[in-house]
This record gives sequence, structure tokens and C-alpha cells, in this order.
Amino acid sequence: MEEIRNEAGHQLDINFEMDLMKKRLKELHDQDCSDEDITLSMKELGMERAKLHGWPNTYVFTKSMGEMLIGNHRESLPLVIIRPTMITSTLSEPFPGWIEGLRTVDSVIVAYGKGVLKCFLVDVNSVCDMIPVDMVANAMITATATHAGGSGVHMVYHVGSSHQNPVTFGEIHEISVRYFTKSPLRSRNGSLIAVSKVRLISTMALFSLYMTLRFKLPLQLLKLIDIIYPWRSGDKYGDKNHKINMVMRLVELYEPYVLFKGIFDDRNTKSLCANQKEDETKTSKGSMFDFDPKGINWGDYLTSVHIPGLITHVLKK
Repeated sequence: MEEIRNEAGHQLDINFEMDLMKKRLKELHDQDCSDEDITLSMKELGMERAKLHGWPNTYVFTKSMGEMLIGNHRESLPLVIIRPTMITSTLSEPFPGWIEGLRTVDSVIVAYGKGVLKCFLVDVNSVCDMIPVDMVANAMITATATHAGGSGVHMVYHVGSSHQNPVTFGEIHEISVRYFTKSPLRSRNGSLIAVSKVRLISTMALFSLYMTLRFKLPLQLLKLIDIIYPWRSGDKYGDKNHKINMVMRLVELYEPYVLFKGIFDDRNTKSLCANQKEDETKTSKGSMFDFDPKGINWGDYLTSVHIPGLITHVLKK
């Protein structure tokens, strides 16, 4: 596997990272820290090391190290790595719209449909690189069959849509607005939830400024009222402050993705797909393992498949 270096030229050394982690963990135990403090401290260390090496979080950082370990220890075994982008509900198999849990962009779509999303950090012109889960499965099956038994094989397949069939965050927003305007969700009391366009802000600096002026400053007034009238029922300041902090944490988590300008090179996947189609044409089997993103109509998929799938299988409505 190729060496991984950050912008400053520092090489990622897995053994060094492991030793650093063990050393920090021992220090925390020696200090008789609580399990909660240990967990928080290790998370902070992980994020610090991930960002040092150019990764936005520990999730992708550890995936990168996993690929390095496999590459270093595979010997003569064939190595095929599948790198899917944001995985969404099924396009067709086992049936359209199947999904378990909220995945990445789905959290934003559902929050919008529930009427709780009023503003969000996103570049409307950035591509939201997503791919239905059945296409990922089909690509994995095809790649496995293609390279089974091979010796010395080392292939990486990016399975996504940003290169061949891109859809932007702005387009997803417009599709979501049309969908929930026509088919609104219902609140707990049964009333229809009215939605409006979200205020989309394209930089973290502007988003932080907006949150300060629109929410944080008025919140300080509420804090003052709680101090002056301590007998008021409920902790309204605490509740709203918690919600604002939660929004800021979510935005910080999503920032590397919603402002991402890159397009993934999927030439290997495109070639694999072309060979698969050629083989299926020769055997007249039709498209049994389709993973060609060019065949996705994003407007139709989101409106008729994905969002209804979220409502049915995740929200259980």
C-alpha cells in the first residue's frame, strides 16, 4: 500500500499510533480517571491524531489504517477494496426503498420533513456523492467473482455517483421541499407539518455568525431572565442551550462532507461495470448485478423510492 503523509509531510505510522494510544490509556488509568473521562479523553486524542493526518474524524482515519494493515499483511492473497460513498436505500433489490436507520444525509432530510431544520451549513453546488446499497452489494459480488483465485491482485473500487451521475446538495434540497410540501409529515397530535425552504449557509464562519446573532445572543437574555426570576418553572435556557450545542456539534461533524469539492475517481468501477454488462449480454441473462450509477434518475429515486423508504422503514409511518 502507498505511504500516507499529511500536508506537512508527516508519515502515518500505525505502530506509533498504537503506542501513543496505549501510553495515553495507561496515564489515564494511573490517574484513576472514571470510565466516562477515559472515554472522552481517548475520543479527543483520536480526533487530534485523525486531523493531524488529514482525516476529518476517527471513523475514516481507522478505515485508512485498516486498509494499510491489510495491504501489509496480505502476502500473496488477492486484495480488493470497495470504497462506497454515502450509502442510501435500495434502488430495486430486495425491494425499492429498504433501509435500516438514518444514514448521513438522511438525518437532514428527516429533520427538514419534521419542520425542525431552519438553517444548515452546506454549499449548494457541492456534489452529494451517494449510492444505493443494492448497487454497493452488486459491485462487491462482481468484484469478488472477477478477482477470485487471483494472485498478487490489488484493486481499489470507488463505488459512488459523483463522477458519472452527480447530484448537488442544492438539488436534493429542492427535491425535499417539493416532496414534503406535497406530502407533509404529521406531528404527534396528528396535525400536518408545514415546511419552508431552509436557510443554506456556505461557510462555517457565516454559519457561526448566524447562530450567534439569531440564537446565542437572544439566549443570553433568557439566561438573564432565569437569574432574575429563578422560581420560573422549567429550565428553558438549559434546554435551548443544549439544542444549540447539539446543532453546532452536528454541523462540525458534517462540515467536511457538505463543503467537500472533490469528485472520486471511479475508472476501475466503471471498467468492472462495463465488463459485467458485456458478460451478461453474451449470456443473455440481463442485468442481474447492476451497479451503474448512470441509470439512476435522482429526482425519481428520491421522490418515489428513498424518502418514502425513510418514512416507512425508519420513521415507521
